[in-house]
Amino acid sequence: MRTRLRRFTLTAVALLTAATALPATAAPAQDRQEQHPSRGGLSAVVRYTEFGIPHVLARSHAGLGFGTGWAQAADQVCTLADGFLTVRGERSRYFGADAPSDPALSSATRNLSSDLYFRGVRQAGTVERLLAAPAPAGPSRAAKDLMRGFAAGYNAWLEQNRITDPACRDAAWVRPVTTLDVAARGYALAVLGGQGRGVDGITAAQPPTADRPTTAAPDADGTARAARELFAAESADMGSNAVAFSGATTANGRGLLLGNPHYPWQGGRRFWQSQQTIPGRLNVSGGSLLGTATVSIGHNARVAWSHTVATGVTLNLHQLTLDPADPTVYVVDGRPERMTERHVTVAVKDGPPVTRTQWWTRYGPVVTSLGASVPLPWTTTTAYALNDPNAANLRASDTALGFSRARSTDDVLATLRRTQGLPWVNTIAADSAGHTLFTQSQVLPRVTDELAARCSTPLGQVTYPSSGLAVLDGSRGDCALGRDAAAVQPGIFGPARMPVLEDAPYAENSNDSAWLTHAERPLTGYERVFGTIGTVRSLRTRGALQDVAAMAGRGGLTVRDLQAQQFADRVPAGDLAAADAAKACAALPGGTATGSDGKAVDVTEACRVLADWDRTMDTAGRGALLFDRFWRKLTARVPAARLWKVPFSASDPVHTPNTLDTSAPGFATALADAVAELRAAGIAPDSRLGEHQVVVRNGQRIPVPGGTESLGVWNKIEPVWDPVNGGYTEVSTGSSYIQAVGWDGGPCPVARTLLSYSQSSNPHSAHFADQTRLFSAERWVTSRFCEKDIRASPALRVVVVRERS
Repeated sequence: MRTRLRRFTLTAVALLTAATALPATAAPAQDRQEQHPSRGGLSAVVRYTEFGIPHVLARSHAGLGFGTGWAQAADQVCTLADGFLTVRGERSRYFGADAPSDPALSSATRNLSSDLYFRGVRQAGTVERLLAAPAPAGPSRAAKDLMRGFAAGYNAWLEQNRITDPACRDAAWVRPVTTLDVAARGYALAVLGGQGRGVDGITAAQPPTADRPTTAAPDADGTARAARELFAAESADMGSNAVAFSGATTANGRGLLLGNPHYPWQGGRRFWQSQQTIPGRLNVSGGSLLGTATVSIGHNARVAWSHTVATGVTLNLHQLTLDPADPTVYVVDGRPERMTERHVTVAVKDGPPVTRTQWWTRYGPVVTSLGASVPLPWTTTTAYALNDPNAANLRASDTALGFSRARSTDDVLATLRRTQGLPWVNTIAADSAGHTLFTQSQVLPRVTDELAARCSTPLGQVTYPSSGLAVLDGSRGDCALGRDAAAVQPGIFGPARMPVLEDAPYAENSNDSAWLTHAERPLTGYERVFGTIGTVRSLRTRGALQDVAAMAGRGGLTVRDLQAQQFADRVPAGDLAAADAAKACAALPGGTATGSDGKAVDVTEACRVLADWDRTMDTAGRGALLFDRFWRKLTARVPAARLWKVPFSASDPVHTPNTLDTSAPGFATALADAVAELRAAGIAPDSRLGEHQVVVRNGQRIPVPGGTESLGVWNKIEPVWDPVNGGYTEVSTGSSYIQAVGWDGGPCPVARTLLSYSQSSNPHSAHFADQTRLFSAERWVTSRFCEKDIRASPALRVVVVRERS
């Protein structure tokens, strides 16, 4: 392979020289060429620098998509093929109906549910209609050309290369894809927080019959509690931190941005790093979600941006009043409407095909549950329909393209207002002129507080204030969501409703609501569906605000300060609780505590370890592992309201609640259980974190710094506890594509990046674990953005990729 690629070098340099010579004024001709990209087929130049980072160069959006699809396939062909199998609804055909489904794109726990949902989407022609819609309601020509090119590039790689990854080598399910497959993958990501939460409930919903008796209506308080837990759990699974600093806080008056998204370390929600360039038209570097052709989080020469998972609830329910004589007929303003039946058939490995009926209404599909914990029973009198406005949203690619071309934070905000394409994230940005931006510009159902007050059912009167989940009366036409004047589709909020903070000294978010984006400039006035105001913040938010406010107060900030913040690994929970826990531990009679099994446990050594711990989750630290296990058990046993002596105060939200209540029932038990658990695993309480919190790559144990959500660590890591195999092994989610970006007045941004889990999932790749080792050592990659820096790379490898004629 390497020899064959080297033969292309001279041709690549010639193409590169010709491409970089293209003037910006050639854009109209290039647009015409994109419509008819034959002339030998699509092609691109892919230049690889250190750590396998590709710099994709092309003359058109279709060519750029081609190079991106080719390069992604080279690194992630099995993960991509698995994702395309999901959106085609064919997992059961190859893996069986009862096997766990792809968690990257759906909440379904089994393949059959996932397949029934995605086959139904394809059968209904949903994605085709969105592709055909004129911009801005649908994707632009440039976005569609990128998708078309990506499919062609992926297919070209499959045709021209042999798969070595054992995850799919010689697998029959690895097949060429179409533009529709690529668009469907984007669609699946868009509905992740809406219909994606209801996949099981949509595909299992069946009307009550004599054979399926009705069940009682859901308990309002229980449903509200379950909804809160569902939304919180999904935020923890896929959260983020980001902060933008204005020129008023930096050493040179220019902006700074630190982005630290927390995404799964396996599967289709991984990031993949690249630079994309169309000379004179587009030049952007950053991380893309696998299967997408645009940069999701990144920077160009003037602007850097990141995203954090937002608190906006991207769905709502309509409670249907049913015809007593027919539970598939619902009533609106006294008039009956029959549900639409969608019959979907799925092929199943080693078994007959399975056909199920899905039931759809004017509001969306009938759903009998959200996730696994929010039941919504379909009775003879009542059913629930799920409204997900992102089921009509294929605009995220145009949002990403707009960011890629932006020259200022004003351009970023203008892009969001024009495209309205982000389903479940906030945006934080900084620019070279020293400006900052935070905005929660999400596609959300247009549930105003007034509408919720007027139209909530008894269930909704509890769930909306508590969790932001609106349950509206579907029997009343005056409870329709309506349309804001500037909204690109009906039933969503327009740009004027979005929380926005511009040019603050810092703008920070760690997956709490927009309220405390800046501690001294709280945002208020937005609707409850966006998030809460004046409520307790997570420990990660509190710790982040303390850190960034101190940084802004010091001033003189540089990119190095951002790098230090990323790997400070400070534990806010430890700062608040470790000293009190150590003191209470030392006061236990006889140095023992009783575990949940009733056995006495000697905790004397644990008391000393907690007292001596440095309050970080650094891999070399002793005591971090003990406190982590203790804190998980304590917070699981003791309600948050009973954990602290000083309660939350909205007038001091960064510092309250505080002071651990060591007299709370469960404190001593949690301590005893943590010590006993470690000893049973053969782990000493004073073990170094890095001896046990590891990932294993090709037999090598790589220590991983960082800590779990409840500890409040900026560098969030969620490992899997496996005491039989050494403690924490593997990582389920956490810090992923990290970037620290600034400007020094020259033509090139000052950027340091890190992809925690590395570029490739293929254990045979040289880039399977190289950046993971960097992450372990808390080292960074120096971004090669400018042409001179790319050409100066000692690892430079140039490849021309093209379609075969």
